Amino acid sequence: MTPKREGAWMGSAEVFAYTHASEPYHALTIVAPDVCARAQPGQFVAIRTPDDRSLLLRRAFSIHRVDRRPGWAGTLEIVFDIRGRGTEVLSKLRQHQPIDIMGPLGRGFRMPKEPTNCLLVGGGIGAAPLHFLAEELRGRGHRVDFLIGARSADHLLHPIEAKRMSITVTFTTDDGSTGKRGVVTDVLPDAIVGTKARVVYACGPIPMLRAVAQVCARMKIPCQVAWEEVMACGFGACLVCAVPVRLSSNGNGEDGWGWARCCTEGPVFSASRVHWERVEVPGTPAHEVVG
Repeated sequence: MTPKREGAWMGSAEVFAYTHASEPYHALTIVAPDVCARAQPGQFVAIRTPDDRSLLLRRAFSIHRVDRRPGWAGTLEIVFDIRGRGTEVLSKLRQHQPIDIMGPLGRGFRMPKEPTNCLLVGGGIGAAPLHFLAEELRGRGHRVDFLIGARSADHLLHPIEAKRMSITVTFTTDDGSTGKRGVVTDVLPDAIVGTKARVVYACGPIPMLRAVAQVCARMKIPCQVAWEEVMACGFGACLVCAVPVRLSSNGNGEDGWGWARCCTEGPVFSASRVHWERVEVPGTPAHEVVG
């Protein structure tokens, strides 16, 4: 690999394994030791297949898991569902096939300085980066609890793994097929109290993030959200992934607002910084941002 920008690498990598994680999710494990060495929870990679030039733009995916074995064996895993031509091509890749990768990109989750109780809230495939985060938090002595929601039991991402990595895990499903019927914010206040959480990390659809942010604001709990936004370049040049954020006072005693690039200033933001009243809900999840 060769350096692309500060902290990121771009070059050819190799598919280590493909698995059909669970319906409807697919997973690719990629040998990319230079990316793994730098990756932080919440960051993403931009990838494409070198033998398919019909796809001009890379596809951006949150890093689901990292194995930092020394030498050539460092691997990272992404998960996705098929939403267009790009993810369909990726779902056909198998072991030893080449893949172009750029990363790690963006700013990840900020870790607590002292051991504390952390509640991780995910929605559907939005739970993907929270697994990487949970491993890092546990390694630093923090308590980890999960609250994960999905439309049905089939759409819960690696529920057994979530149980393994956490002290407690609460599931919600829209249809009641697993856990409690409803959405994560129905039980979030009780989960915060029950786990004695001091910080909340969330990733999922924008409406879910907005609702989580509102609950945390009412309960005065710090919250970080991993943003879902359409991206094109992945490193701040195209400006298509702008997120409305609050700025400092404009001199009239009122808070102003402006734009932050999701791919460079994010994708992780403090929930209190996002100007939720100006957020438009996109139609495409962050884990398959260009179809």
